[in-house]
Amino acid sequence: MTNIENLSSALAEHQNVMSKLTALLPQIAAVANEMRACLKRGGKILLMGNGGSAADSQHIAAEIVGRYKKERRGLPSIALTTDTSIITSVGNDFGFEFIFSRQVEALCTPLDLVIGLTTSGNSPNVVRAIETAKEIGATTVGMTGGTGGKLAVLCDFCLIMPSSDTPRIQEAHIFVGHSLCELLEAD
Repeated sequence: MTNIENLSSALAEHQNVMSKLTALLPQIAAVANEMRACLKRGGKILLMGNGGSAADSQHIAAEIVGRYKKERRGLPSIALTTDTSIITSVGNDFGFEFIFSRQVEALCTPLDLVIGLTTSGNSPNVVRAIETAKEIGATTVGMTGGTGGKLAVLCDFCLIMPSSDTPRIQEAHIFVGHSLCELLEAD
């Protein structure tokens, strides 16, 4: 296969996944409504993920705190992927599977909304953090792919991207993240 054929195939896969997101629009709108309700009651939005999902968590949190398109006040959001001292100390002292749950335990309240990004829905550190958030009484959202994994049944809301291919799932995640930010600013 030539480079052009590879790119053409990847673009066709991307377009196929994006076209299937229409089925998720009601769920995306429901999550945006929950995010608005969270902020209205004085809560904050916490996000987490590993690798590319860590970067997406930071990207979405930045759009919420800074702005997406509209000039507005900053809104409270934290990516739990950014404090290397916390991540490395918790990873060293407790284990990598606790790097997010320990932060949720410390920072999360029942007023908050916690979003876990994991393409499989099974990342142990994300699953453990969502379990901790549920114990606290926060609203939980999963952004996954494939079958949704453990997060599909664990979260209050689970946005399952219609693909099992990690790059296509991550591309859909950032579209959904941008969509949530756009709806958050719609008022």
